[in-house]
Amino acid sequence: MAEIKDPENTILMELKDGTVTIELLPDVAPKHVERMKELARAGKYDGVVFHRVIDGFMAQTGDVEHGNSNEDSYNARRAGTGGSDLPDLPAEFSKLPHDRGTLGAARSQMPNSANSQFFINFSDNNFLNGQYTVYGRVVSGMEHVDAIVRGEPPANPDKMISVKVASDA
Repeated sequence: MAEIKDPENTILMELKDGTVTIELLPDVAPKHVERMKELARAGKYDGVVFHRVIDGFMAQTGDVEHGNSNEDSYNARRAGTGGSDLPDLPAEFSKLPHDRGTLGAARSQMPNSANSQFFINFSDNNFLNGQYTVYGRVVSGMEHVDAIVRGEPPANPDKMISVKVASDA
């Protein structure tokens, strides 16, 4: 378990193999950080599947509208097409690179369309730099992210069992 420097800006994501600790970056992307904490505190990410997992690229999740495997709303064909009932976020692009373990905001072709979905980079994906908001980084448990089942969508997708703000845990 990593040392948690700022519990209010740290996410604890429970996966099938263990806990992933994510340091959020409020100085870089304050609106995205606030949104993740708001949805985590409301339990919206609990049970949500990884609907797009590409080997050597990234694992995408966070469709709180269609991606919850604990509820009737889960629909593999539609997972990845929804967001939350909150408004979309403006892009908060920065100079931070999309390196292995960074958290990026998933969005449509429109830069200001990020909402609840996010991805974790499996490798350095510098072609994404300046085009997608980086708002966190995995500080421990990356081996659990690496173990997420692959697919677009995976036949039997892994899910986020729970997502909590460390100061609330």
